[in-house]
Amino acid sequence: MIKVGLTGSIGMGKSTTAQMFKQAGAAVFDADAAVHALYAKGGAGVPILRAGLPGVIVDGAVDRKKLSKALQADPLLLGVLESFIHPLVAVMREEAMAAARTEGKTVFINDMPILFETGGETQVDVVVVVSAPLDQQRARVLARPNMSEATFHYIVSKQMDDAQKRERADYIVDTGKGLDFARKQVHEILQDLKDV
Repeated sequence: MIKVGLTGSIGMGKSTTAQMFKQAGAAVFDADAAVHALYAKGGAGVPILRAGLPGVIVDGAVDRKKLSKALQADPLLLGVLESFIHPLVAVMREEAMAAARTEGKTVFINDMPILFETGGETQVDVVVVVSAPLDQQRARVLARPNMSEATFHYIVSKQMDDAQKRERADYIVDTGKGLDFARKQVHEILQDLKDV
């Protein structure tokens, strides 16, 4: 099974691209969805955050807005939080990979927004970067509910620059040219991987 790291900065269309890979037959593990599950009521991340940041827990779940404000107020907290949460996500990823093998999948997509930032590229065979022009990225992100310019800039500041990601990619999916173009690129990448 070929392990593919799928990454891209916020607003680049990574989640849409991951769905395209899934529709084309690849197994997809969504690290963001895994974190959401850890932060949900009953999730394994809730007791960890309750111990260190009790103010971000609302009705037994992590309130992501409150967590974001806490992390912006004290940037050192992010590294501490990641040191607890990333190992839990890694366990979930391994379980998903084992299930994909059982299902006979030949390509496993690790959809991870901060792949390079966490050294995740060393755990995959190939890296696909999803990218789009900055003006499209900004417009997409600011169209999201409860998104502000300040929050957008904070998130971007925590992610590797898009140009650097593109330089380090094995493949690039350009979502700035529309969904059909992106879907064509996804199919070409999968075909190329099957030919390896």
